[in-house]
Amino acid sequence: MLKRIVHLFFAVIGIVLGYQFAPELFSWIQLDTNPFSHPIFGAVLGGSLFILATSWVVDYVVSLIKWFEEKLLKTPFSDVLAGAFGMVAGLIIAYLMAPAIALIPVVGSVVQFFASVLLGYMGFRFFFSKREDFMNFFAGRFGREKDKDKKGEEKLRPGDAKILDTSVIIDGRIADIVKTGFLDGVLIIPSFVLEELQHIADSSDVLKRNRGRRGLDILNKIQKELKIKVQVLEIDFDDIQEVDSKLVRLAKNIGGKVVTNDFNLNKVCELQGVLVLNINDLANAVKPVVLPGEEIHVQVIKDGKEYNQGVGYLDDGTMIVVEGGREFIGTRLEVLVTSVLQTSAGRMIFAKPKMLERAL
Repeated sequence: MLKRIVHLFFAVIGIVLGYQFAPELFSWIQLDTNPFSHPIFGAVLGGSLFILATSWVVDYVVSLIKWFEEKLLKTPFSDVLAGAFGMVAGLIIAYLMAPAIALIPVVGSVVQFFASVLLGYMGFRFFFSKREDFMNFFAGRFGREKDKDKKGEEKLRPGDAKILDTSVIIDGRIADIVKTGFLDGVLIIPSFVLEELQHIADSSDVLKRNRGRRGLDILNKIQKELKIKVQVLEIDFDDIQEVDSKLVRLAKNIGGKVVTNDFNLNKVCELQGVLVLNINDLANAVKPVVLPGEEIHVQVIKDGKEYNQGVGYLDDGTMIVVEGGREFIGTRLEVLVTSVLQTSAGRMIFAKPKMLERAL
């Protein structure tokens, strides 16, 4: 079909040229009295000659059009929209400048042509390179203008959207946090996160499959049991492969906050200027403060890495290393805190049995 359209294009060009110039050509070679010098005959002759002359070009033109179509389909709509808007803006500026440029003697038309091409290209490049700012501006503009719907209910505003990543869904603590009311607004679950979660749930590895199914159960619980708005956003970014990068792009586009417990994603969001809510940071912040010299009760459950050490855990998961606690494995005893160590993995408490302190 495309090839026929290209053939028809060249045929129309030949017909128009033949109809326009064939009579003059026949007149120049003194055949103006010949019946073949009629414009209709010139149009048929021009169309036929043009089809034959351009038959070798058609395949190249069709290939070029298909290549351009593939590139256009792979390009995100926001990029196409920003580039087209910039090119139109540049051409409008060139049109407004046309009367002044036309006053230039001799080369005015040439300058006008190149000015149109140059301004159109500059507008395209400028808006394409600033496409994220361009989309964010209009998203924020429309968000402010349509802050309330017809019934007076508030719509989604920048900062209201809490975008969940795969790790925080599988972790499961997000459901308890939402239940307590510490998270407001709307929970956004992008379709690409849901696809990744489903892919994990269908994994052949038993551990991954269980984690994926747990994540789907957590989402189902949040949607059905908790009083918070959950929205599955059908969106994807074909030019980005990594899910983390897609989350950052989405958060920028809608002005949302990324909810995660992934350390690397946390750092990427900070570098990109995206607000992030880290569940691990929240858990560390609400852990009870333990100071050296305090007395606490702990269940020693296993031996430590060093000689004669025992290891126990508080209710919030904080590890307690008990010096000389190996002989107390399986028992609950009162210990005296000697020091507290804060690491990137969390907080560790070092202690010793209080009965040993009394003996000393």
